[in-house]
Amino acid sequence: MIIMADTKEQFEAVIRLCREIFEKKLDDYGPSWRIMRPESITDQILIKAKRIRSLEVKKESRIGEGIKPEFIGIVNYGIIGLIQLELGFSDSVDITAARAIELYDRHITETKELMYAKNHDYDEAWRLMRISSYTDLILTKLNRVKEIENNAGRVVISEGIDANYRDMANYALFGLIKLVYGQEPTPL
Repeated sequence: MIIMADTKEQFEAVIRLCREIFEKKLDDYGPSWRIMRPESITDQILIKAKRIRSLEVKKESRIGEGIKPEFIGIVNYGIIGLIQLELGFSDSVDITAARAIELYDRHITETKELMYAKNHDYDEAWRLMRISSYTDLILTKLNRVKEIENNAGRVVISEGIDANYRDMANYALFGLIKLVYGQEPTPL
């Protein structure tokens, strides 16, 4: 079993990678995503997850990019989704890049802390899973989110959209850890 310290180090490393991409995109575009409604963010995550699944099945990329950038995109759009749920969407860019980073850092920290708590309870079971299972779980969560969105955010017993965005980001981070560190599931 891999010790939790390794998980924390690896998690922090892939979060830094995602944050670096988020910052670079902010330099290029600013927080232009502020105009996106949550449903559009859900669809952006869907596009990325569908591409990952397509590449996993076809075993070939015709545009020369693998699944790593898509997992990074899922993490970052998941955090953007959490920001949009908190602030609501806007008709214009209404926050600075510095404010966007501040919000990103707060939401990624909350997401990471949730993973640490779940990881404690599940005893790092995610390490036994295949990357393709993370993809399927993300797609399942997306279908759930779309149903919740179609029901105007109402749920009877289930977690809300925010919890699903956090879970999708964490599944994508698990995938990134396995891609970056080359860890395959170990037999039971």
